[in-house]
Amino acid sequence: MKKALIFQGGWPGHHPEEVANMLEEWLTGEGIDVEVADTLNCLLDRDKLLQMDLVIPNWTMGRIGDEALQNLMEAVERGAGLAGLHGGMGDAFREAPGFQYMVGGQFVAHPGGDSVAYPVRIADRHHPITQGLTSFDVVSELYYMHVDPAIRVLAETTAHNGSAMPVAWTKSYGAGRVFYCSLGHTPDVLRMEPVKTMVIRGMKWAARTGKEGHR
Repeated sequence: MKKALIFQGGWPGHHPEEVANMLEEWLTGEGIDVEVADTLNCLLDRDKLLQMDLVIPNWTMGRIGDEALQNLMEAVERGAGLAGLHGGMGDAFREAPGFQYMVGGQFVAHPGGDSVAYPVRIADRHHPITQGLTSFDVVSELYYMHVDPAIRVLAETTAHNGSAMPVAWTKSYGAGRVFYCSLGHTPDVLRMEPVKTMVIRGMKWAARTGKEGHR
């Protein structure tokens, strides 16, 4: 059975505990054994991290120690999947550029606050995460992010300045697969279709399970 670790905490405005419980429920429903931790100390157990098939950061802002970060990066580099959403992964550990490099991007602004209406376009219809999904509209924060040019953009929108802005992407980090989705400011947004489907598929893809385990 595949094993996943979710660590939740940080800024409470993103409902980390509720979101972690939701992700745990979804993953369990896909046959994945899930552990949820509410402390970054879980990242100090290097041997345990190296046994994980998937790690999900759900920790907006905050600080991560050098040892914890090194262990996490090593686990992903060796083949663990990394998946997450919104600020829980895209705005975690602002003072850790190594983490941002692994993720493939970093939040820098959300002009207009949390009630911006914008379309999300499926940019890559051939990837198993987005195959069969159609574009949709959302009212939420529109994350403006600095992104790694090496990412594979799955979904995008148009930022306030007219530029294309990735909403969901994948990338590789060593032997590990990385999936990120900038949606998820509130649990209600995560429950929307096709957001829920995309996130579940993204987590499974990162963990290399089922159909989503194939490139």
